Amino acid sequence: MWINKIIKRDGREVELKLRGKALVLVDWANVYRWRDSLKKEVDAKLLYKSLKKYGEIKEIHLYHGEDDNEKSKLFLIEMREVGYKVISKPVKYVRFIMNGKEVSQRKCDFDLEIGLDCFENIDKYDSFVILSGDGDYATLYERLIGHKKQVIVVYASAHLGREIWQMKKGIFKIEIDRLLPECLIKNVPRVVKPRGE
Repeated sequence: MWINKIIKRDGREVELKLRGKALVLVDWANVYRWRDSLKKEVDAKLLYKSLKKYGEIKEIHLYHGEDDNEKSKLFLIEMREVGYKVISKPVKYVRFIMNGKEVSQRKCDFDLEIGLDCFENIDKYDSFVILSGDGDYATLYERLIGHKKQVIVVYASAHLGREIWQMKKGIFKIEIDRLLPECLIKNVPRVVKPRGE
């Protein structure tokens, strides 16, 4: 069964084929940042709906940090209701000094969890579709390829690590706006209220 039809830059249609049963792993923090280069946002609900159209895709995991932010809590609830298997853990706040002031930055990487989930499911799936351009996954991809698994990396332009870009054998890389354009919605600019309102 074909996952989707893709139009090449020269106008020719190309089809992407999944081999056997597939597991999709969505590194949401990575996907969320794609809006900066796409000038559009990936709609997580539309993404799920589009992926579930294809019979080979049996499970879709979404990885996202938990914190006290109400929007974040609601997002996790909604994603479970949509049908994602949500994998979460508490967000850490890393403090550092920038321009003489203490700043805290949200940190919640799922590299280890995604790698473990791939290998815990290695006998169950033939194909692994990972939505993340993170270069840290290069070793994971090499090991999956070594186990004769199909590896498909979905990324956004300017969001693919050099380590992944340089991989040539056993991996298929495709930009999300070519594979699943129906999942992209207009990027609504954030409204910043003046202080005191």
